[in-house]
Amino acid sequence: MVQLNILSGAKAGGSQAVRRFPFHVGRAADNDLCLDAAGVWDHHFVLNLRRKEGVVLETVDQAFAAVNDQSQTSIRLRNGDFISFGSVKVRFWLAAPRQRGLLLREWSAWLILILVTLGQVALIAWLLGLG
Repeated sequence: MVQLNILSGAKAGGSQAVRRFPFHVGRAADNDLCLDAAGVWDHHFVLNLRRKEGVVLETVDQAFAAVNDQSQTSIRLRNGDFISFGSVKVRFWLAAPRQRGLLLREWSAWLILILVTLGQVALIAWLLGLG
């Protein structure tokens, strides 16, 4: 999963998780990330996921966006890239992965250990003629 950390503007300090693609950013309410800031267009840019390239930023129409202070219309994003558009600056970041619950595996491992131990005790008792 990807997240955008908002570094400037009214929502500075916040972050937005990108859970599905394409992900639309702009001023309009129908965007996935709506930022009402100076210089931000109604539909400013889109993040797309491409199999061979990864996450690609594509600006809409003649909108201006800079990645790491270099003007871009389409670019593959890398972890830690800074995206500037209008008066807003965000950082493209890979979100922490969700860890699956391991409770079932842990209980299964303990159960196997207990069964092996009981089997060994029974085998020793049988070999010694106690059983």
